[in-house]
Amino acid sequence: QHGEVFVTEDGAETDLDIGHYERFLDTDLVGSANVTTGQVYSTVIAKERRGEYLGDTVQVIPHITNEIKARIRAMAAPGPDGLAPHVVITEIGGTVGDIESLPFLEAARQVRHDVGRDNCFVLHVSLVPYLAPSGELKTKPTQHSVAALRSIGITPDAVVCRSDREIPENVKNKISLMCDVDPEAVVSATDASSIYEIPKVLHSEGLDAYVVRRLGLPFRDVDWTVWGDLLDRVHHPRAEVTVALVGKYVDLPDAYLSVSEALRAGAFSHRAKVAIKWVPSDSCETPTGAATALAGVDGVVIPGGFGIRGIEGKLGAVRHARERGIPIIGLCLGLQCMVIEAARHLAGIEGANSAEFDDSTPDPVIATMADQVDIVAGNADLGGSMRLGAYPATLVAGSIVADAYGTTTVSERHRHRYEVNNAYRERLEAAGLVISGTSPDGRLVEFIELPRDVHPFFAATQAHPELKSRPTRAHPLFRAFIGAALNYNAAERLPVEIPDEPGEIEAIDAIPARHPTGNGVVVGAAAAAG
Repeated sequence: QHGEVFVTEDGAETDLDIGHYERFLDTDLVGSANVTTGQVYSTVIAKERRGEYLGDTVQVIPHITNEIKARIRAMAAPGPDGLAPHVVITEIGGTVGDIESLPFLEAARQVRHDVGRDNCFVLHVSLVPYLAPSGELKTKPTQHSVAALRSIGITPDAVVCRSDREIPENVKNKISLMCDVDPEAVVSATDASSIYEIPKVLHSEGLDAYVVRRLGLPFRDVDWTVWGDLLDRVHHPRAEVTVALVGKYVDLPDAYLSVSEALRAGAFSHRAKVAIKWVPSDSCETPTGAATALAGVDGVVIPGGFGIRGIEGKLGAVRHARERGIPIIGLCLGLQCMVIEAARHLAGIEGANSAEFDDSTPDPVIATMADQVDIVAGNADLGGSMRLGAYPATLVAGSIVADAYGTTTVSERHRHRYEVNNAYRERLEAAGLVISGTSPDGRLVEFIELPRDVHPFFAATQAHPELKSRPTRAHPLFRAFIGAALNYNAAERLPVEIPDEPGEIEAIDAIPARHPTGNGVVVGAAAAAG
């Protein structure tokens, strides 16, 4: 409904907005940073059953609102490092007037009363639409939304106006007058060419300085060195690659939001741009379909997912990329698909499949994890019961993934209940598949790949590394994958001079690189950007 499930380090399954905050703040958040109506009501009901309310009738006010307030205030507690945050930012989603958000808005009103108005800043985000026929920006939606907010008892301290064009001063002054906020508190948030421009847009409008002044916080100049370098990479790429993201939810790109952001960050690290080609997995079920859908791409991503629909298409995409030497990376279910494809076409296990897709398959190369058997059988709760959160892994020295990370000990976030069947590991390795990373005890396969002399970049992980990528600090696997895609792009488009004499074709600016084509021939690749 709203896109991907974002998993935190401590294993909480949260809204994708938590991912936005982690990427922009470059900070790992915890599960308690995400508060839902279901969580609140569940906790309140549990407290009532335990008798904590001493027989009181449970009501929205005060019981539900008190629980919401407690969760907001809990974010101000010291973290594992013993340091407490100076400011707690609380975002209340939805639209003013929605019945779902009313208890949260009432809790916010009470928080302002509890901590004092000088210690609380309310910021309201509103749309200022442009009507083309009349050629004017309309402020009525903003006026009505602020009026609705004030009827609840909350007066905003600032209004951020979303618009597709600059908002002139006379319109800002009108909003200031009708919404009863200071003129400098009316902020224009014009659509930007990149989401990473937004901090500078808000800074140029003076929002940060206004908030700091109103809250009485110490003021210091903003250091834009790192963020400025990011924006330079975003707007001035030196190369471009096309990467196919093969999935069954591509009609809703937000289902793969962290993956797409990780790909972009990987490209930024090479001063490059990535164009994502959204490929429905069903279109790759046949060799012809895969060749058509993946024509012209420099890399392939097989992301996570659940269920049998679209699996044969993902397997077709994996085979196409493997046989043609196209860089490919698999994430969670992507690893499982790459193992199944290798089992069928490299190890000769024709009936290889996953227990998730066919519980009666004779060769379940992907099996249910031991502690998940009862859950899958329906004997326990399905929700929130997967292998969730950060887990360590040990990598094989000299492998593609170890070289990408620069270490043999890593930690990644997980969300799965199926794993590579250890009974097939020897046969898979004998067929050429490399188990390049496992859990510290060696029981769970965490990373697989093909040797570099077989394929330039064929690697996968059971984890979700995209969840730890940052725009200013690309995840090592995605940085390595984009680097391989740049090499592939350069090799495929290598300029040549064709002399008059036959048999003397000379590559221009070519650097030797291992890049097997479909028939095993190695060609030269130009240097990757960055």
